[in-house]
Amino acid sequence: MQYLRTPDSRFEGLKDYPFAPHYVALADGDGGSLRMHYLDEGPSDAPAVLCLHGEPSWSYLYRHMIPVFTKAGHRVLAPDLIGFGKSDKPTERSDYTYQRHVDWMTEWLTGLDLHRITLVCQDWGGLIGLRLVAAMPDRFDRVVTANTALPIGDQPMGEAFEAWRAFSQEVEIFPAGRIIYGGTTSKIDGEEIAAYDAPYPDERYKAGARQFPMLVPSTPDDPASAPNRAAWEVLRGFDKPWLTAFGADDKVMAGIDRVFQKMIPGAAGQPHTILPEAGHFLQEDVGPELAALITAFISATR
Repeated sequence: MQYLRTPDSRFEGLKDYPFAPHYVALADGDGGSLRMHYLDEGPSDAPAVLCLHGEPSWSYLYRHMIPVFTKAGHRVLAPDLIGFGKSDKPTERSDYTYQRHVDWMTEWLTGLDLHRITLVCQDWGGLIGLRLVAAMPDRFDRVVTANTALPIGDQPMGEAFEAWRAFSQEVEIFPAGRIIYGGTTSKIDGEEIAAYDAPYPDERYKAGARQFPMLVPSTPDDPASAPNRAAWEVLRGFDKPWLTAFGADDKVMAGIDRVFQKMIPGAAGQPHTILPEAGHFLQEDVGPELAALITAFISATR
């Protein structure tokens, strides 16, 4: 598998991102390996808060939440998915599949032998992370779903998603930073837009970002639909604590929080929250508040 590696110089002096890098080699599924970057903050012997980002962000998304978690005594892990952030970026769009992303994250999680995990997932972080929960439920103590879903292709994706997917394929230069900007209510500044653009020196680095919208299962016969249906069969019996925290200003994900609340036994009686001042990238709009809400949820469900 051919890949590109973003030069370290692209990440120098990023605003509010003082965290030490960690790297691991993962099998690329083609006989080689890829380097994946992740953050690992807080005490190594504490239960883990696993923060999974989505499209087209990276671990920078969690920079305002990590200090809140570590101050509360938690270990925080925030990986960059393959194709994003400081992780290697395969150059062919065909190298990116839903299953490969699940496999890469499974290898990383089991390689670190993580247990007692609180999953915090948003956007594609949920599409991948919830598959991990279904495959390894004993490793997870609780789940927080934030503006995410686990689609099985049995319902129309909606006009907002179809418009986003069309834009992602048709735009000449894929504007990662401006996409994050557009998905917030408070609006990130120029330095932060540049930080989201940093992983991508040019369009060759954006194969994963371009391909992700096409991997969302939107028909019942999509390759990911059957594995997601199987995951739902497990999650329908998941009785550990489950919290939904959704930004109100998100047309694509509106109402999906109620699906989790209805379908997941562990969601019963939890303090589910709609955050009125937040958009799709609620970590940017209300990051510290969201982290405080999650730390309170962890404390209340120990």
